[in-house]
Amino acid sequence: MIGRLSALGVLLAMSAMGAVKIEKISYQGWLNCYRVTNGLIELVITADVGPRIIRCGFVGGRNLFKEFPEQLGKSREKEYQLRGGHRLWVAPERLETSWALDNDPIEVQVDGSRLRAVQPVDSAGLQKQIIVAMHASRAEVEVVHEVRNATPWAVEFAPWALTMMAPGGIAITGFPPRGKHPEVLLPTNPLVMWAYTDLSDPRWMFTRKYLMLRQDPERAEPQKIGLFNPKTWGAYLLDEELFLKQTQADPQARYPDFGCSFETFTNAEMLELETLGPLTRVEPGASVRHTERWSLHRGIRIDKWTDEVLDAVLEPLLER
Repeated sequence: MIGRLSALGVLLAMSAMGAVKIEKISYQGWLNCYRVTNGLIELVITADVGPRIIRCGFVGGRNLFKEFPEQLGKSREKEYQLRGGHRLWVAPERLETSWALDNDPIEVQVDGSRLRAVQPVDSAGLQKQIIVAMHASRAEVEVVHEVRNATPWAVEFAPWALTMMAPGGIAITGFPPRGKHPEVLLPTNPLVMWAYTDLSDPRWMFTRKYLMLRQDPERAEPQKIGLFNPKTWGAYLLDEELFLKQTQADPQARYPDFGCSFETFTNAEMLELETLGPLTRVEPGASVRHTERWSLHRGIRIDKWTDEVLDAVLEPLLER
């Protein structure tokens, strides 16, 4: 809640329209954070660790992102800290690359209404940054993820954007357009399982066009699934607030994890919406980028989990 924010500095930046402002604040024990807001929604980005977007929500409302209270306000730990919020990894998942520590202070650059959070080169020789550009008057944000290869050799990886959602909601994603047999004979997309994926788990729901995963604080067993969709998107409905993120995937490119552009994971603590870029051979000094478009929506009610109801709710939001 905004009552927990304490402004430390004066206004640092405003857009030309005067609607987006960026200010330095303290948040949850960290003295160096940045609040980006257009008066309708707000993000909080940490500078004492990261890059990490730790808060996302409507002004005056709840944080739609998960926070791990015991890990907030701290830095320079010797082990990886999930902390919560939105982070940038690289795929495929490996301890030495994906789980490289992000516990040290980072550089934050403000240019008008745009914020750039830049991590020092990590132990894997990669430098990550997240660039945030909020719309001046709508509940929308462009989030650009960039990973630079700072090693002296070429490295293959994919940018991987993971958003940890607060408990108690339902994740929703969609399959590529469906067809009929025998008009469509070839497969259209992978549906990828992990060794612990259990499709009999009642947290999963499927329709012809959609896949849902419910976060349940009473069920500790993790669940995960992945898929490919050229128009990749994932949504999370928490009560009547919906977080939606979208990205474009390339059907001609090679993606991690048997071809996934989207993955979702849950356990008893949180649920993740994850999008992935293509696997790329990145030369020394070169970078790759992966862009997500976020939007927040209020008053979203889904009283029946059918294609017809989901179409009526989601199609207008996805078209935007």
